[in-house]
Amino acid sequence: MISRRNFIKKTTLASTAITLGSSAMAMSAKSYNNIIGSNDRLHLAIAGLGRRLGAFKQPIALKESNVKLAYLCDVMESQRLRGLKEFREHIDYNPILENDVRKVLEDKNVDILINATPDHWHTPGSIMAMKAGKHVYVEKPCSHNMYENEQLVKAAKYFNKVVQMGNQQRSSGHTIEIINEIHNGIIGKPYKAVAFYDNGRGEVPLQKAAAVPEGLDWNLWQGPAPRRNYTSETWNYNWHWYGWDYGTAEAGNNGTHELDVARWALQVDFPQHVYVEAEKRQFKDDGWEMYDDMEATFKFQDDKVIKWDGKSRNSYSTYGAGRGTIIYGTEGTVFVDRGKYILYDRKGVIIKESKNTSNESGTALGGGGDTSTLHVQNLFDTIRGKSKLSAPIDDASKSMALVHYANIAYRINNGFDIDPKSGAMFNREAMKLWSRTYEPGWEPNL
Repeated sequence: MISRRNFIKKTTLASTAITLGSSAMAMSAKSYNNIIGSNDRLHLAIAGLGRRLGAFKQPIALKESNVKLAYLCDVMESQRLRGLKEFREHIDYNPILENDVRKVLEDKNVDILINATPDHWHTPGSIMAMKAGKHVYVEKPCSHNMYENEQLVKAAKYFNKVVQMGNQQRSSGHTIEIINEIHNGIIGKPYKAVAFYDNGRGEVPLQKAAAVPEGLDWNLWQGPAPRRNYTSETWNYNWHWYGWDYGTAEAGNNGTHELDVARWALQVDFPQHVYVEAEKRQFKDDGWEMYDDMEATFKFQDDKVIKWDGKSRNSYSTYGAGRGTIIYGTEGTVFVDRGKYILYDRKGVIIKESKNTSNESGTALGGGGDTSTLHVQNLFDTIRGKSKLSAPIDDASKSMALVHYANIAYRINNGFDIDPKSGAMFNREAMKLWSRTYEPGWEPNL
């Protein structure tokens, strides 16, 4: 009987794996059944124990997942303790608590890193994991900039690792159903998609010099970002809105999901042009340092268009829901969100609605639900060679690119053309933002 690690290694075919390797297929049924069980168990670690923690409890606890949570890792002590307490309601053993993900990655028994850290850690931490021989589930946004986008895809191929982004609607049953119908012509030729999100986020405090919160490893929290002194309100959530060192604004924070569904429905890759209208419009004197309202337009080949309408601090329900995607075709229209889909004919008459709805919807922070569970289990199954990824990183990164294009267009206050094959931006000012300044020694290189 071969070892668990060798079995997993032999049956992994990178992010496009679709079947078991020939060595496993050649085994007798009895030998294979002997492997299923403890020797097929995947050991994993979670880095980043914030608001997405709830998404991983069920898929890890389910018996059929056959995984063991080896580590809970976070740079804040209180997060580690809270994470342990919450997981102990779902598992009957204690994972190791760790402050530094680099120590976690030294453990050769760990097969998977779930990377749920802040945005600026996503690509660097994921590449560290792959270098250490781990597969990766990286939360959205998978990258902080276009350079990281490139490096992450290259790393997955170079290290031959399964890498899935946390755009969990790709594993949503009703979404898969209606996207397949769109691809089969149910609304004729799809030509435009509107991806939207609105929320009523409140006033954000101005940053002020402050003592580092008790239990927080501030230097390690900053990680790849240039070092600075701590300012109040930064570490927990408001880093999303405090400049560009850490976050990717609302387009990266939430737009990634709906833009991904839009691109999936229209079957497009990189756009040819992007332009935006965006501004900070609410609480003009508070600490929010970027747009809180954006309309972005992406033009693609074959006269296809994706529009992103994101309102961070105005909850007016423009489209009848807090978030979702509308796909227009020559013969009809589809509304789809995390909970359901509705199919309309060309005259706007409802002709079909999804029978099964998801319990993972809305704009509330954190959470989890059936779709996240399926998405994480899809990663497990792909590592074992039983499935293929719902959101392989080479494709997911193209949806991520739309976020980066929109943010760059806002930052340079100008739209620009894009090479639809390579994704390169035909604008010198835009290309200056292709990458970022890193803390020396933290560059996400292979």
